[in-house]
Amino acid sequence: MSDHEVADLGGDVSSVAPIAEDDGASIISGARHARHIRSGGDQPKASRAGRNLPAAIAVGVALGAVIVASLLIYRASFAVIVGLASAYGVYELCRAISTLEARPAVLPLIAGGAAMQAAAWVRGPSGLTMALLATVCGVFVWRLADGATGYLRDAAASTLVAVYVPLLAGFAVLLAHPHDGAARVIVFVATVVCSDTGGYASGVLFGKHPLAPMVSKGKTWEGFAGSVIACSAAGALFMAFTFHHVWWKGLLYGLAIAVTATIGDLGESMIKRDLGLKDMGRLLPGHGGIMDRLDSLLPCAAVAYLILSGFAPV
Repeated sequence: MSDHEVADLGGDVSSVAPIAEDDGASIISGARHARHIRSGGDQPKASRAGRNLPAAIAVGVALGAVIVASLLIYRASFAVIVGLASAYGVYELCRAISTLEARPAVLPLIAGGAAMQAAAWVRGPSGLTMALLATVCGVFVWRLADGATGYLRDAAASTLVAVYVPLLAGFAVLLAHPHDGAARVIVFVATVVCSDTGGYASGVLFGKHPLAPMVSKGKTWEGFAGSVIACSAAGALFMAFTFHHVWWKGLLYGLAIAVTATIGDLGESMIKRDLGLKDMGRLLPGHGGIMDRLDSLLPCAAVAYLILSGFAPV
């Protein structure tokens, strides 16, 4: 190509001439550099599970520290933390559902969710139930102002949000209320963490057979087995050394938590798949939105409360 042809194409003649005299080393180096950039360069690589593992660990440790501190310093503050997390979870879920043209009643749901946590702390299970009924009635009345079009759709979406987020979160508050509530909440959260950790490690190392490929491609039977083993072992130890009951009760408790955590995770994955979302939000680095962190904790709170109430009554 002549100098005039290069100029016509918008090139710089002075920058082309030295390359022609080069021995080829700079061209090879440039090609290697281009391949390095295309392959990701020096950017941090995601783990095989598809998330930023260091960030996820850091966020998890920070959240755990806040929970433990609230329980050990002033237990009632734990209900406040649950209320705040529940309120933001309601906001995230309502925002996600709105992509399907449904319009959940955000403000009544946030107010009702706060009332549920307060009622759970003050009045126990009956207070939580009554606050749920009041919240559902409230959103039905609130929606009347927007007319009949889409009323059933919006009322059903609001009811789903009320049951899924603040009601299930209220069981964590119920766990914290007894005199040994700090231990009960820590055992509940730690067992769910064992489920996540055991499932993650086993899935990354041995995962080959999809558990529910239509819902989540990352879940494997090998990962689920890791969750069951980790939860069962943790549950047996917690039951024996924390609540001083026979170990086999803890084994059953751990098994129930592993199954519930997996179902909760798959349930949220199904919602996200239906909504066409990868994550519910970006509030928590390495996790996504707060609902991506609460997906397994919410249903496990209810199961932990019911099982521990029977196996290790106050």
